[in-house]
Amino acid sequence: MRSDVDSQPPTARELAMVLFRQRLAFLCIAGVVFAGALIYAFAGVKYEAHIKLLVRRGRADAPVTAQESAPVDLTRMSISEEELSSEVELLRGDEIMRKVVERNGLADHDWLHFLRSGEPQAVRMERAARRLARNLTIEPIRKTNLIAVSYSGADSRLAAQVLQSLADVYLEKHTQVHRPKGELRFFEQQTNTSLQQLEQTQQDLLRFTLSRGSVAAAQQRDLALQRLSDVDANYRQAQIELAETRHRARELESQLAALPERTTTQIRTADNPELLKALKSSLFELELHRIQLLTKFEPTHRFVLEAEQQIAAAKRAIAAEAQNPVRDETTDKNANYEWAKAELLRDEVQMKGLEERAAATGAQVVAYRAIARKFGNDAIAQDDMIGREKAAQESYLLYVKKREEARMDDALDEGGIVNVVIAEPPVVPALPIWPAWAILMVGFAAAGTSGTVVAFALDYLDPGFRTPDEALAYLSVPVLASLPEKTGKSSLSAWRNIS
Repeated sequence: MRSDVDSQPPTARELAMVLFRQRLAFLCIAGVVFAGALIYAFAGVKYEAHIKLLVRRGRADAPVTAQESAPVDLTRMSISEEELSSEVELLRGDEIMRKVVERNGLADHDWLHFLRSGEPQAVRMERAARRLARNLTIEPIRKTNLIAVSYSGADSRLAAQVLQSLADVYLEKHTQVHRPKGELRFFEQQTNTSLQQLEQTQQDLLRFTLSRGSVAAAQQRDLALQRLSDVDANYRQAQIELAETRHRARELESQLAALPERTTTQIRTADNPELLKALKSSLFELELHRIQLLTKFEPTHRFVLEAEQQIAAAKRAIAAEAQNPVRDETTDKNANYEWAKAELLRDEVQMKGLEERAAATGAQVVAYRAIARKFGNDAIAQDDMIGREKAAQESYLLYVKKREEARMDDALDEGGIVNVVIAEPPVVPALPIWPAWAILMVGFAAAGTSGTVVAFALDYLDPGFRTPDEALAYLSVPVLASLPEKTGKSSLSAWRNIS
């Protein structure tokens, strides 16, 4: 290919000469393009049908759980961008595409159907589903809850029918995704199971009540504990009183040991005149007898000495009697001793009673402890059974409520009350996407443009000299003459062999 050379901008005549030189390529390319546009204008016209889907919150589906459903949040009624995008992706799903192809027989509408008749049905369905996805335009409308869907095809009625089938299949899929099948059957089974559990727990509780004799074990336990507390208080009080009585009895016994049984009530002192008189009379006689003895004997005589001793003894007796007068004492029962003795007897009797009372109340404490322990164990078992009965009852009521919700949801699904509705149904388009005159005009423009581009490209790639100026500029030799060819080739191609 020749190298580029510096030249002046081409003139209109030079541009026309390029098209003239490459007229055959220009006419071939332009003719082919215009023929394609002509064929498309009369044989490949496409019709485009439209449908709009509205995503709303007209219905709140309770979650399929074994727990109490939370109340519906009515403050959040707008559709988020994520939810709208999820519905768009659901519309573009392969399963929906295949079902639409199957319902409308799009696998048989391929223009190469007869060439591909030997292919498996699954391959034909897959190819038709991909072709359907390419011809479908699904996009959410900004700042709205609407999804716009359009489909273009050669058959206007088929285009509308495809969109209608797409909407029907999508609504079925939407219901299936948001509410899985078998929900009502599941909750009916759970309701029956929870009812059996409730009846079983009630029978167990009834058998336990009849066998243990505990109608309300917790209340009976509390009553037994109250009585045990009272009896225990009485037992402790009896022990205190018994200890107090024993201590008092010991004190009384010690006081009785120290107190005399009788006490002197009156003491009188006086002389004994008769004894003194007898003693003085005896002293007088002894003195007379001494005098008589002195008349007969010496003072040192034994009889005189004995008489003097007797006289001295009589005087001592008289003196002793004068110093020790006669005491007259009167005694009686000691009042303190008698009181202490009576109190001791009373305390001993009271102590016996307190011992019997303590023994009886102690036996009551033991009995009430056993009763309280029995009712305590029964209360634990009964509370457990009551708790299981309450849990079974709550579970049963919950599943009954869930079953009614599932039945209501099934009724709403059968009635077509879902959160997606067809806001604008598809209409059979009467006009094609592009009219024939527009296609022909576009085809004519495209044919001229493509032919011109090809002609200029071929002329640019041609290595031959077209004008004497190009030869002079490239070879730097003077051009003596230029002769045009008469064979229809380029008028300047003869200069290729000029040196």
